[in-house]
Amino acid sequence: MIDSLFHSIKIGNVTIPGNLFLAPLAGFTDKAFRSICISKGASFTFTEMVSAEALARNSEKTIKLMERAENEKLLGIQIFLPDADTAKRALPELLKANPTVIDINCGCPVPKVVKNGAGSALMRKPEVIQEIVKVITGETDIPVTVKLRTGWDLNSINYLEFSEAAIRGGASLLTMHGRTRSQGYSGEADWESIKNLKSKFDVPVIGSGNVFSANEAKIMLETTGIDGVLFARGAMGNPFIFEDTKQLLLTDKAPSINKIDIKIKTAWEHLLLTVKYKSEQTACREMKKQLCSYTKGQEGSAALRNRIVRAETLEEYREIFKEYL
Repeated sequence: MIDSLFHSIKIGNVTIPGNLFLAPLAGFTDKAFRSICISKGASFTFTEMVSAEALARNSEKTIKLMERAENEKLLGIQIFLPDADTAKRALPELLKANPTVIDINCGCPVPKVVKNGAGSALMRKPEVIQEIVKVITGETDIPVTVKLRTGWDLNSINYLEFSEAAIRGGASLLTMHGRTRSQGYSGEADWESIKNLKSKFDVPVIGSGNVFSANEAKIMLETTGIDGVLFARGAMGNPFIFEDTKQLLLTDKAPSINKIDIKIKTAWEHLLLTVKYKSEQTACREMKKQLCSYTKGQEGSAALRNRIVRAETLEEYREIFKEYL
């Protein structure tokens, strides 16, 4: 019996200490950002999408995507791939990273992923996801999870059939984004379908889509009966969403972290971690979008972002942020 909306989740032979997950987001959820989110209350984090084909070819750049942050005891590695053969070839390199969970991406709508038969393209082939999961679970006892959408488009809503195939293959958890591939990230997420998915299967179900605040996360959990929430765009520039949500779920009171000095201090910490893990030049270039997202909605933030996009060195960023640090 679960007494609280915030609780642990058992995924196969692994127990996750909470049910607030950080989604895999290409270009955002590197180990620096995952580290920040863990420090702000994330229960579990996923890497950026990892190409199974690139792993099979021992791509050094791809292998680096799987490195853990220093505070990352648990780690989900999400892979994208078109078929079971690719899974089999990628598995030796994937297992070297010792993931806590292996997640199969069946939700990415990006054309360059879909055209190769991966991501959302798998929604059109339930038999293939069954084969992929079966190959991986046959080689390791690491739990395999599957992230899916409601279907390819509104004329092919097949998430129940697809989920059943994934579970037959041995999937231990399902995460569903409540949109079709054709919707991308537009429109409202279909929480009713997420609720329906949870009612049909015994494995844990995580929900995703239209969760940009602690209150929305609570409402999703209450109205769908799912086991946990996956935060994606809602965590960008707002890693506080995890501790906010946890507090709301446990006490019915959520703090409001709107003070720009707190956000900028966290953004600065995020930048320093990125410098440590990558390099100053790379961090100062890649972090622009992340640093700008921390300032959204704050008074005077437009002028601050204007300075951020022009900064090239750590010292220039320090000068911009000095009044907040």
